[in-house]
Amino acid sequence: MPVATPSPAAAKPRCVILGCGGHGRVVLDILVNAGAHDVVGFVDSDRSLAGRRIDGLRVLGSPDDLLRIRQEFDVARAIVAIGDNGVRRDFADRLAALDFELINAIHPSANLARNVSLGRNIVIAAGALVCAHCQIGDSVILNTGCIVDHETLIGTATHVCPGARLAGRVTVESGAFVGIGATIIQSVRIGYESIVGAGAVVIADVAPMSTVVGVPAREIHTFGRTPATAPSVADLQRWMLPELAAGASRP
Repeated sequence: MPVATPSPAAAKPRCVILGCGGHGRVVLDILVNAGAHDVVGFVDSDRSLAGRRIDGLRVLGSPDDLLRIRQEFDVARAIVAIGDNGVRRDFADRLAALDFELINAIHPSANLARNVSLGRNIVIAAGALVCAHCQIGDSVILNTGCIVDHETLIGTATHVCPGARLAGRVTVESGAFVGIGATIIQSVRIGYESIVGAGAVVIADVAPMSTVVGVPAREIHTFGRTPATAPSVADLQRWMLPELAAGASRP
């Protein structure tokens, strides 16, 4: 009697997604398109979501239920789909402590050079481009259509937003946030847990735990101190919301 051959879906390693918000739905789409894993469900801190279906996938429980979920659904792999950098890093550590294998979600349309170095628990969304000899740390998000050029270092638990462009030999330290459409010239260092505002053009190093906005980027806040010259409301409108600045002069 011939032995039944398991279906391709049954042969795939099973995984869960921790976080079922907007980013979780993006990660689900990436994993489904990549086709390397069988996604069995979501896990979310909001207990009221347990049993509900998000994009056809059931919420299996909360992080407190992870050991039960692992045993009940025979799943040992996971990925954290939470936008907040610190929370994402903390949950990744929690999963690792429970002996879950942290996987990466890389969209098939993303383009990675053959010598890119990747950590774990990384999300690389549709259309992202990562060039030669880049190093991408654990729990990083490289979002839709971003560009990371050659020899750039991306630290743990950072987020490079959609359409951001990083030139060669940039260093983005742990926990930093590079806003949508931002541009960073070559060889610049973005300090740990700093924020680069949407559309900013960074031409000099950014201090740790600071916020920069505008063209060229200018510091508007650093944790624990204020800049030497505080920006006016008009400055903030011009740097962050140009359309508001234009409208402010209208009757």
